[in-house]
Amino acid sequence: MPAARKAARHSENARRRSPCPVACALDIFGDRWTLLVIRDLMLGRSRFKDFTASPESVPTNILSERLRRLLAHGIVEQLPAAEGAKHLAYKLTVKGEALRPVLKAMRQWGLDWEKGTKAALEG
Repeated sequence: MPAARKAARHSENARRRSPCPVACALDIFGDRWTLLVIRDLMLGRSRFKDFTASPESVPTNILSERLRRLLAHGIVEQLPAAEGAKHLAYKLTVKGEALRPVLKAMRQWGLDWEKGTKAALEG
């Protein structure tokens, strides 16, 4: 393992409350907004203004912080929205795409058990 990756992993481990994988996942995703940002990325939204137009109306300061956290954890990457554009776009990394079955399972649970819900994430 490269030294930089070892250092990053050590730094990440130092902030964890326990080695439990569920606790570690909750440290990243266990707030009100992060999984909704990931859902929006899976639905094809990619720009900051796209996320703010989401029906849940994530406050812009919180959205900025959640995107920074997802970038720091390697779950999303940032790229120019278009060649020569000043705006940035966000895209799920391979690590982020690995969350797709998790969100699909959560969607199905919501459809099965919470009346009045409808699927936004298909497939």
